[in-house]
Amino acid sequence: MDLLSLLSLILLLILLLILPVVIFFFFFHKQKTLQKKSPYPPGPLSLPFIGNLHQLHHNAATHIYLWKLSKKHGPLMSMRLGSVPLLVVSSTKIATQVLKTNDLSFCSRPKVLGQYKISYNASDIAFTPYSQSWRELRKICVLHLLSSKQLHSFGPVREEEVFRMIKNLSAFSDKAAVANLSVTVLSLISTMICRMAFGKMSDDVDEESRKRRFDELMIESQAMLGGFFFSDYMPLFGWVDKLSGMIDRLDKVCKDLDEFFEALIDENLVRTRVKSVTNYNPNILDLLIQLKEDESSSIDLTWDNVKATLMDIFVAGTDTGTATIVWTMTALMQNPTAMKKLQKEIRDLIGGKGKVNEDDIPNIPYLKAVIKEALRLYPPAPLLLRQTLEKLNIEGYTIPPKTSIFINAWAIARDPEYWENPNEFSPERFLNSDAADVTGQDFRVIPFGSGRRGCPGMAMGLAMVELAVANLVYSFDWELPNGMKEEDIDSQVLPGLTMYKKIPLCLVPKTYNYTP
Repeated sequence: MDLLSLLSLILLLILLLILPVVIFFFFFHKQKTLQKKSPYPPGPLSLPFIGNLHQLHHNAATHIYLWKLSKKHGPLMSMRLGSVPLLVVSSTKIATQVLKTNDLSFCSRPKVLGQYKISYNASDIAFTPYSQSWRELRKICVLHLLSSKQLHSFGPVREEEVFRMIKNLSAFSDKAAVANLSVTVLSLISTMICRMAFGKMSDDVDEESRKRRFDELMIESQAMLGGFFFSDYMPLFGWVDKLSGMIDRLDKVCKDLDEFFEALIDENLVRTRVKSVTNYNPNILDLLIQLKEDESSSIDLTWDNVKATLMDIFVAGTDTGTATIVWTMTALMQNPTAMKKLQKEIRDLIGGKGKVNEDDIPNIPYLKAVIKEALRLYPPAPLLLRQTLEKLNIEGYTIPPKTSIFINAWAIARDPEYWENPNEFSPERFLNSDAADVTGQDFRVIPFGSGRRGCPGMAMGLAMVELAVANLVYSFDWELPNGMKEEDIDSQVLPGLTMYKKIPLCLVPKTYNYTP
């Protein structure tokens, strides 16, 4: 190699080494200049191309990490996920402006590939951008599928499944064995959802097989709904999703889900011809099909709408219900005084009846306070996702349209400005006359969201949780496995849209024997 070639090679290597540094400082300077010139919320430094993805990707407790960042940058914080602008809201004051004052401007959803595909190209309620068809579909859910009438009609299903769970747990009590409560509760809630959504088959073998298939599909669907796709944040690198196998995996989940829903619909249409009009209590799928075939309906429902709505009910219902029950029992085990107080209230009321019915729940105020406090400390969806529809002003900052919003429900519910001893489990705070409301009207605690995007199935979810927790606490005295102490119970979470407990809650049930 001659001297000129050698010098050229050296210069090329120098350029390759210097270029990334130059690009980095260029973006850094540009970002600082824009922050000074434009009234945009402060936030952590974002890197070229990837923005702040490196800070959030693979971070299981994203809500905690964002809360820590907000301590430095403020309760309205700006970030960037690749090419996507993001705002993070971490205070009650700003959440009120977003979810109440400017709810219409903040009520859309960003298009995220996994959610978009699994929801039949945004044909559902949970993940669809704001539109007239979305409003009509949500109205149908509120007035028909998840109404107070339907809530009451499914009461016998909830009671039957909860009592079945208690009977199964009694076998562990007889053997003084450890029960995996996380697995037990997941099975309970998914069974309840299955029965309320598409009824119960007469062939027990087929029903059990279908239930197993449902559980498998839900696990894989949840993984894809919260999965990371490069195309969502860096469209030019969408080919990486194909190479990594994520696209094929997503396509397979969508295909398997569709086949599952098609089979349910076909089975339902066959049963419709032989149903007794006087004795039959319609399930959610029945109601959806009736609405689809109703020519006077305000919305022209498609089969994609039907299947996507079922998907919402399956995933949202199973996730939130399971997580809330497990975290409630976790908190009670960490706080034995609260556990004993709740047990006394329930057992004094129920006596030797042997089980807690739904009609008993309104007479157990401490139960409701315990569940509200668990929802405050462990909201099932710690980060609520929105997107702006238009340009607007918040706290003096200009927010452009199509900006993604994370509302940190976990951080808001632990704000020391509004909560005394915010990290302590104290159900008594919900027994006061000025106690916060968890249904979305009080922005100090918003486990179900609020406004147009608030959870329409909130009442149904609370009914499942209250009945399950009441019977678990009434029926058994719970102990930790040998060698385990209260302080050993952890609060780590799994990554995903729902805040699931990372390490399963395993306890020893001891059957309670009533003595008058």
